[in-house]
Order: sequence, then structure tokens, then C-alpha cells
Amino acid sequence: MAVVKPFSCVRPDADLASRVAALPYDVYDRAEAKIEVNREPLSFLAIDRAETQFDDSVDMYSPQVYNKAKDLFEARVADKTFITDQDKTYYIYALTMDGRTQTGLVACASIDDYLNNVIKKHENTRAEKEVDRIKHVDTLSAQTGPIFLAYRADEVITGAVNSTKESPCLYDFVSPDGIRHQVWKMTDESMVSDVAKAFESIDSIYIADGHHRAASAVKVGLKRREENPGFTGDEEFNFFLAVLFPDEELKILPYNRVVKDLNGLSKEAFLSKVEDNFELSMSDVPVSPDKKGTYGMFLDNTWYLLKAKGKILSDDAVDGLDVAVLQNSLLEPVLGITDPKTDKRIDFVGGIRGLKELERRCSLDCVVAFSMYPTSISELFAVSDNNRLMPPKSTWFEPKLRSGLFIHRI
Repeated sequence: MAVVKPFSCVRPDADLASRVAALPYDVYDRAEAKIEVNREPLSFLAIDRAETQFDDSVDMYSPQVYNKAKDLFEARVADKTFITDQDKTYYIYALTMDGRTQTGLVACASIDDYLNNVIKKHENTRAEKEVDRIKHVDTLSAQTGPIFLAYRADEVITGAVNSTKESPCLYDFVSPDGIRHQVWKMTDESMVSDVAKAFESIDSIYIADGHHRAASAVKVGLKRREENPGFTGDEEFNFFLAVLFPDEELKILPYNRVVKDLNGLSKEAFLSKVEDNFELSMSDVPVSPDKKGTYGMFLDNTWYLLKAKGKILSDDAVDGLDVAVLQNSLLEPVLGITDPKTDKRIDFVGGIRGLKELERRCSLDCVVAFSMYPTSISELFAVSDNNRLMPPKSTWFEPKLRSGLFIHRI
């Protein structure tokens, strides 16, 4: 049983939404964040990354940075850049990229569901990456970056979402990267109730993207519980901001690999070892794998198609993933990459960058690149259902949810 509740949303004025909406805080480095905030001062990135308001000599994790974020947020509430809806409801958020639309429900999920594994994970989190967002959420007393959740499609929820999409949009704009963003508010109280009840019959929800943001939100909630020993469980700090998408609408892009050397092997010796576990053929065109168990490989300005031999395939939820097969049968035994999370010889390239980026990296700082067939949403669910973890960099979701369109005060 999942608790997915409506909430009172703090959101931008309709005339300013396109200027406020920002990509997630962690897609920018410090210099890039400052450039973006200089381009658009109303960008929510100014609040998400308040070090942009200071000289580079100021530590980006200094208390004054988080206090500045709070001051900026409260100032924008005061000047009506942000408005606060008094009613508790759901919102519908549709993102359209390359003619394809995915539509999610904006709501609040339960930290208890996270702790009890109703909300399932497929990735470990690192404490040092959580600290920044813990401080940010705790100082603002607000969650500003929604967690990307997925669930198995439900007729009642789908019907309510589609019905709400027939009403006028709150927002409808195209961001600088060409993504169209549309938002609707669910105003039918009986529909809101029906959606909440429908989620109560769903026994598993999955984190698609945002494991660190989710862990941070939960830890702030637990901190608030310690500070309020008489808590009832209904307080807003017991819930975190999320956008929930039905599985049938989601598309995962590949997460490709580039490697800086051949582990001391000659090209010929390397290709010979590859053929131990893969059928290998040259290709006249860049290889974007079109089915599971196949890979593209770019080496010495030549593209190859690799097909995994049956002996290295597995029905296991994790070992059967294409990223695991490549790791276990080529990257580790041939190239000596035993821990892709820490090995500096390997890098990862999101599928949104295309095959040209793999070629560019091989002309710049790498020797060999591998293009992947994307992990499926059913594979993600299977790993999570088995309480297992995916190998690092197994999934790349696009388009990215914008921050600043929905804010949940705690």
C-alpha cells in the first residue's frame, strides 16, 4: 500500500514559470551554474545553487550559502514570484521531447514507504552527496527538486490524469533546450480522493531517478521527527515531493562507456580477447544497438558490432543486464576495470549526447567506446523487486524534471 498524498503547492506565477524553471542542481558545475544564473536571474538555480550569489572564494557548502538560498526563496514568495495554493491537491506535469510526451502526477510520497521499501531503490547513495541537499532542504524548510518515481500503470490514475489534462493549463512553455512543459491542477475533489485510494492498492513504487535527493529528504524528515517527539505522522516533513510516472510512458536512454586505454594490449590482442565472449564484425556506420545483448564499439576510427555469446548471458535480474554483461565479460577481464565507480580509466556518457560524442571522446582523451542498448523499465523494476542494485550508470532518463515549478514546504 503506497501513500501518495495531495499537497499545498508553492509554485511560480504563470507569467514567470518559464523563467523560473531550472534543470536539476546537479547537472551543473559551479562555473556553469553561475553562467546560467547570470543569463536568467529568476532561474530557480539561484536558490538551488546559492553559491552563484557569492565570489568563488566562498565555500559553496558554507552556512551563509544555505542562508542565502532561504533569503532568496522567501523574498520571491514575498514579491509574488511564487504563489502558494491553499488547497491540497495533485498536479499533472507533462514533458514533451522529440514529439514524445510523458505525463506524471505531482504529489508527496511517504518517508515511511521509503524506509519500509514500498518505495524501492536500485542504486546505493553516498553520504557525502546527501549532505548538501540535507542542509538545503532543512534550511529552507522546503523540498524544491522532485524525485522521479515510477509505478505500474493504473486505470483509475490514468483516467484522472487524462481528464485533468482536458482543462486549461497552468503553464505551457518550451524551455531553452526545446522541451515543452505543461502543468495542470487537479481541481475535482472526488478525483483527488480516487487517485489517493488507487495508490493505496499499489504495493510498489520505484525510484527512477533522484536517489540522493530522496535519501536527503528522508533524512531531513527523520531529523524533524527527533526534534518533534510528539509528531503524529501527518506533518509535512513526513512526506517528500515527487513526480510519479506510469511505466508505460517512460523511456530510458542508454548510458554509454568510454575507456582511456587498452590495459597495455595492442589493438590486435584486444580484439582477439573480445572475440572470446562476443561475435565481432566491422560496421560501415556508427552502431546504435537495436536489441538486447548487442553493443557498438568504436576503436581506432572504426565501428564494430558486438553480439554477446550465449555462454555469457544470464537470466539473473542483475547479471543479465547488458551493462553487467559488458562489465563482467569485457571491461573487467580484458580492460582490468574492476570497480567502474572508482576507476579513473572509465567514463560514462549519457545517451542524450549521441554517438558523435563517443567518437569525439576517442579523439580527445579515450581509446575505445561502447554504445549500449538501453536498460528497460521492466528490468529496473525486476532489480528493485529483488532488492538488488544495478551496476553504476545503468540508466539515463530524459527529459529531466525541472526544479522550481513545484515546491513543498515542510
